[in-house]
Formats: sequence, C-alpha cells, structure tokens
Amino acid sequence: MARVHTPRIFSGIQPSGGLTLGNYLGALRRFVEKQGQIETIYCLVDLHAITVWQEPERLRHQTREAAAAFLAAGIDPAQSVLFVQSHVPAHAELGWMLSCVARVGWMNRMTQFKDKAGKNAEAVSLGLYAYPALMAADILAYRATHVPVGEDQKQHVELTRDIAAKFNHDYGTDFFPSPEPVIEGAATRVMSLRDGTKKMSKSDPSDASRINLTDDADAIAQKIRKARTDADPLPGSMEGLKDRPEARNLVNIYAALSGETPDALLARFEGQGFGTFKPALADLAVSVLEPITRRMNELMGDPAEIDRILLAGAEKADAIASPIVAEAREIMGMIRGPR
Repeated sequence: MARVHTPRIFSGIQPSGGLTLGNYLGALRRFVEKQGQIETIYCLVDLHAITVWQEPERLRHQTREAAAAFLAAGIDPAQSVLFVQSHVPAHAELGWMLSCVARVGWMNRMTQFKDKAGKNAEAVSLGLYAYPALMAADILAYRATHVPVGEDQKQHVELTRDIAAKFNHDYGTDFFPSPEPVIEGAATRVMSLRDGTKKMSKSDPSDASRINLTDDADAIAQKIRKARTDADPLPGSMEGLKDRPEARNLVNIYAALSGETPDALLARFEGQGFGTFKPALADLAVSVLEPITRRMNELMGDPAEIDRILLAGAEKADAIASPIVAEAREIMGMIRGPR
C-alpha cells in the first residue's frame, strides 16, 4: 500500500536584506491565509543566505527583521512553525544526503544559478551552485506536500520532485512525497516600480524601484506617485494592458491589496488616468502596510522576544524533521545513531 503523506506546507525566505511589498503579496500574506487550513512550516533560510558573503552582524539583524515581518504580517507561532534554518541540523544533514542523490546535470540546468553567477561562475561559492539540493532538503526534511513559491523558484520545486523520485526509486521506497509548487494570486510576481519588465527586488540599486516593509507612509505614497507609467488612460480589461508592463504592474498590485480581480478593478477605473489611479493606490497601500511596519518596529525593539519565538519554533521543527532524516539515513544504509 502506498504511503499517505500528511498535507503540509513548507516555505522559506532568505534573510539577506529588507523585505518588500513583493515579499508581502507574493509570500507573507499567502502564508497567513493558509494558517488553520493545513499544517504550515515557515523558515528563515540563513544557510542559503551565506552562499554569498554576509557581514555577520548584519545577517543577524536581517534574520530578526525577517522574523518580525512574518509576525507583523500575521504569522501566529501557535498555529505555524516559524524558525531559523541553521537552528535545525536536519537541513544541513539531509542537504548533504540529497546532494549525493542529485545529479550534476540537473544542477547545470538551474537558471537561477546562471543568473546569479553571471560571467563569474568559476569564482562563486560551491554553496551557490549546490544550494538547490539544500532547498530540496528544506522541503523534504518535513515531507512537505505543498510549497508556495514565486514563478522564478518553480524550477527548484521541480528539481525537488526529481530528487525525491530518484531517492524513492534508488531505494525501492515511497518515503518522500512529490511536493506541489503553489503559485496563485493577482500579484505573485510584483514588478519594479521603475521597470515593469523586472521583478521588484531588494537587490535593485534603486530604492525607488520597490516598497520596503520598513518604509513609512510618506515613503510608500511618494514611491507610488513616482512609479513609472504611461500617458494612456486605463482600459476596461487586462487584455488592454498587454503591452503596458508598468500599468499592468500597478493594476496587479492594487488588485492584490484590495482582493479584487484585476478586471473588476479596471471596470471601476476604465477611462481614468494615473493621476487618479496612483493616489487611490497609495492610500490603499498605506492602509495595508503601515500597521505592519509599525508592528515590525515594535518587535525589533525587543530582539530577545524574537529570539525566544524562533528558538521555540526550532524545537517544533526539529521534532518533525529529525525522525524523518533518521529514517532516511536508515533507508540509505547508515547505522542507527544517537538521534
């Protein structure tokens, strides 16, 4: 009889800089919505962050800030497991085990590595090249069945499915599930406010390209007012924005923040220009984000409490992952150890 896997969500965010509106709409808000519907495990993946050099004190600050964003957005530690990746040894251990299952050819096809390494691939860390195997371990250490991701990370979930399938085939088992990528919502891929063809990113040199979750109300409103658009009025449906990436991006952001469909939103604003649309979007963005920013600031004023929450989450995560990794060791032929 085939093994039945407990429905479980796992996702992680890298604490390598301030989180943005894109992280909120594409991840955090969706994480909150899943609470109570299915078992949810969320991780701050600091082991992934160090695939490129990080200033140590800044990494600690950014990890706590990311945790504060999760909590301020509505993640409840009583309903979801929230923890730091490096606090649970199962991630690194299973990462190595799955590196021995994954094939080099699979890694060579990962477009994210090519994008990040650029022309300097020979000089980047081995960790940056191999991190998709660690990402697979992050997911499979909990035998997660669903993984909320952006479109740009879908390839890594597909790799995780390949690794799980090869492990199961090689050892004649159905130990690991085949996790499903979950991509949904009007603004799962929020684009830059300065270039509608590029993803909103915390690594963009221009701060005006993004709305940070640490921005105050004035900064949010100003960035939206100055967002690049065009001179044409808004059409009555999304089909009319096919070749207008900046306009399409702002409409998607508004729709995601308001809970409307983009077409319903355009039916309201049809024929109006951005002189009307942008102030309305700014007011909406401030109303949604300002309470989150305020709560984040409160939490960052008490780092010991953040650490307490994260350590308690790590204990819960370890209680799930350690037995799974121990069983994987036995399946691979290793002698039972102390854990």
